[in-house]
Amino acid sequence: MTNQNDSPGASRRGLLLGAGQTLSIAGIAAFVGASPSAFAKEYKGKNKAKKGATSGDVAILNAALALEHEGIAAYTLAAGSGLLTPDVLKLGVIFRGHHQGHRDLMADAVRKLGGTPAEAKPDSEYAVSLNAGALMNQTDVLKLALKLERGATNAYLSLIPQLGVDFHQVAARMAGDEAFHVAILASALGEPVPEAALMFGA
Repeated sequence: MTNQNDSPGASRRGLLLGAGQTLSIAGIAAFVGASPSAFAKEYKGKNKAKKGATSGDVAILNAALALEHEGIAAYTLAAGSGLLTPDVLKLGVIFRGHHQGHRDLMADAVRKLGGTPAEAKPDSEYAVSLNAGALMNQTDVLKLALKLERGATNAYLSLIPQLGVDFHQVAARMAGDEAFHVAILASALGEPVPEAALMFGA
């Protein structure tokens, strides 16, 4: 999952991966509430890859890993909020498990490429960036979760053409998981089924 509340400026988007990949990384940075230049600084020393792999793949995987850390924290905060019914709480824990699986897969991929996996921040920092204090009821929690899952789905779809071919399938499968989460959450909130095709990736 990811936070779409902020839209940082793009003045330094080229610092991270070069013109062919900056748009996706800038979008991911916006989703997680950081500027693209901050991503560049944070991962500058982490993107040295083994021979035959690209530092670009490491950077993109680490950016996606940051999304998963945020998603895990969001569901953890929701679970401890006291705002959820038992059935919804159970569902949130299951979704958190999916994100933990994504996290482990991406961290392993970064290590295999010779990089250092991005680390999670304290939950208290995610609570601030997600404005968790403004959540007053279960509907608020579900709306936030839906917003983050939609952002994550689109983020993974945008990553596929930027990653090396070895990672296309896993990125697509993760996007599928996120889209499934979107469908369940939208249904729980009573949103109508979209009439138009191609609901993601635009």
